[in-house]
Amino acid sequence: MGTALRIDQLRKAYGATTAVDGLDLHVDEGQIVGILGPNGSGKTTTVECAYGLRKADSGTIRVFGVDSRAEPDRVARLVGTQLQDSALPDRIKVWEAVHLFAALAHRPVDEAEALHRWGLTGKRNASFASLSGGQRQRLLVALALVGKPRLVFLDEMTTGLDPQARREVWDLVAEVRGGGTTVVLVTHFMDEAQRLCDRVVVLSRGRKIAEGTPADLIDRCGGGTVARFPVPAQGRLPGLEGLPGVRTVARVDGRVEVRGQGPFLVALGHALTLAGQPGVRLDVTSPSLEDAYVRLIGEQETP
Repeated sequence: MGTALRIDQLRKAYGATTAVDGLDLHVDEGQIVGILGPNGSGKTTTVECAYGLRKADSGTIRVFGVDSRAEPDRVARLVGTQLQDSALPDRIKVWEAVHLFAALAHRPVDEAEALHRWGLTGKRNASFASLSGGQRQRLLVALALVGKPRLVFLDEMTTGLDPQARREVWDLVAEVRGGGTTVVLVTHFMDEAQRLCDRVVVLSRGRKIAEGTPADLIDRCGGGTVARFPVPAQGRLPGLEGLPGVRTVARVDGRVEVRGQGPFLVALGHALTLAGQPGVRLDVTSPSLEDAYVRLIGEQETP
């Protein structure tokens, strides 16, 4: 597997404000990699520099081994993009936009197929201004892919979409990756990143603070799975701190809260049975990527 995107020591400032500060980012071919972070963390600036829309102050960017500074035209033929502030003229029709982008592409997709694939056939004669927010987003993503790019940047691609439309777009993006296109996804939706991404990179104040698979970050930073059950009215409560995988045990509002990882749920159930509490109902909460993200960002913002 080759490297689709390699960014080394990227720096970009706007006056006295440093947007990206020494960022390293490597994306393997065929992956979906998510870039996460709060507003102002450098996500969009990183993508705009990688795509060539903005000039980096320093650092190197290579797309499939091609230096983006030395050969920007060659890089442009390899990538597609849907940026956060993308827009089209109000009066352009959907089919005209697709036709225009296809005419400029090095190896365009079939235009009718693109409209059908992104659910826009029924809106082919509609103007951009008349589209709903979700329809505009689908059109902009379709335009990013009309040139069959080997690498595509998608920045907040499901903003404005209802839950059903978001899931349909997720399926299409997974299908795009299945066809061989590498995807760099900028998103504020943690469920989106957890569902789609092979790896995620978390930025804060222009720096990378964490990187790994969603499962890795959840395991390292999500706080572990939590099992809660009522404090037994009678009978003894076994010592739980020494059970395999248990991290913490606490009593909160009349309930026992056990936090752990790995096989601790099996060990906990066995211990409760031996203690004469086999009927205790466990309320189990598993951590999510959002839990890990909130903890990571919170640690950065704590003085």
